[in-house]
Amino acid sequence: MPGKLFVGNLSFNVVEADLEQLCASLKIQTASVKVMRDMELGRSRGFGFIELAPEADMDAAIQAMNGKELDGRALTVNEARPPKARSFGGGGGGQRFGNRPGGGGGRGGFGGRDNRRKEQERPKRKTQELY
Repeated sequence: MPGKLFVGNLSFNVVEADLEQLCASLKIQTASVKVMRDMELGRSRGFGFIELAPEADMDAAIQAMNGKELDGRALTVNEARPPKARSFGGGGGGQRFGNRPGGGGGRGGFGGRDNRRKEQERPKRKTQELY
């Protein structure tokens, strides 16, 4: 059964070609290999994903790779979990100036209060009562 593997404890120097070479040496057929990278630094974030070919056996691949040493580090290999559903409330966070990050973003999806609804519920005063 084809699947996706999570590969953790990668060195910051590891690239996709290194993981592909390891899989080839262990005779694990892959459809794709992705090492997650830090956007600012461009280096590995220490983990990646391997999508297995349809004819590959996931359990055998996990057993073969888990604990193997790559670039001086023992790999941690598990079946990849599906990503969590995230709500995208709030704004973008503003513009960046130099090395400083942008603003704080919007409301963050907490909803907040709707003041317009309160105005509709509040009864209107009669002008005669004021004078």
